Amino acid sequence: MRHQVKGRKLGRSTPHRKATLQALAVALIKEQRIQTTLPKAKELRTYVEPIITRAKEDTTHNRRQVFSKLRDKYAVTELFDNIIPEVGDRPGGYTRVVKLGRRLGDSAQLAVIELVDFNDVKPESAEKKQKRTRRAGKSNKPTGAAEETQKEKKTEKKKETPKAEKEEKVEEVKASEKSDEADNTSEEK
Repeated sequence: MRHQVKGRKLGRSTPHRKATLQALAVALIKEQRIQTTLPKAKELRTYVEPIITRAKEDTTHNRRQVFSKLRDKYAVTELFDNIIPEVGDRPGGYTRVVKLGRRLGDSAQLAVIELVDFNDVKPESAEKKQKRTRRAGKSNKPTGAAEETQKEKKTEKKKETPKAEKEEKVEEVKASEKSDEADNTSEEK
């Protein structure tokens, strides 16, 4: 039993696992959003959030500590110069993991891990959606108004059908014939 065994092995040896998390953390800091498998994303969250917390205070010691974890001076510069001003007031929870579904090749669960304050797409829950009911065909309007709108829709449909167009043309022809007959009778008189 694995009682109180912290972390995921990710199918790698310890040095390989550390190198993987380091590379993923550098990519996340440089790109602000990466796509990976769900276990790697969850493990990366526990790796990168303490690094971001340490970077909140910009001292030489903290820069060296962050560099010892990331081993990329451009990522360290990006973290201290661009990311920390955005997340400086946040007390934690700098990353978000969003599940994407399964990969076609090996059916691995995919996820996107992103820095929360750099998300340029607003969540759908912010917009108010209309509540759907089981009775999707019925409207919330009073019955009298609903009947009127249904009658209007039926008359519009009749006008749009080709038969209705033919009937209108026939009526126009009859009307023109009547006017011609009226003209003829007036000439004969």
